[in-house]
Amino acid sequence: MKVEALEREFRYNGGLRLPDPNPKLTVGEVINLYAATYPEITTAAIEGPEVIGNKLVYRLTRAIGTKG
Repeated sequence: MKVEALEREFRYNGGLRLPDPNPKLTVGEVINLYAATYPEITTAAIEGPEVIGNKLVYRLTRAIGTKG
C-alpha cells in the first residue's frame, strides 16, 4: 500500500485556480494570504474539501450582498 498526501487547490469564483502556497497553512491563513491580490476573497464562502484526482479542492464563492 502506498500512502500519498493530497495536494490542496483553491478554486475561486468557479474558474480561477489558486495553488496552495504552503501546505502547513490553515485554509483561513491561505485566504488571508490571497486577500492581498483578491480583497473580496475574505468574505467568500468556503465549500469542501472535495477529492478530485489527487487533490483536495476547496471552492471559494464570492459572497453576494448589497453595499451600505
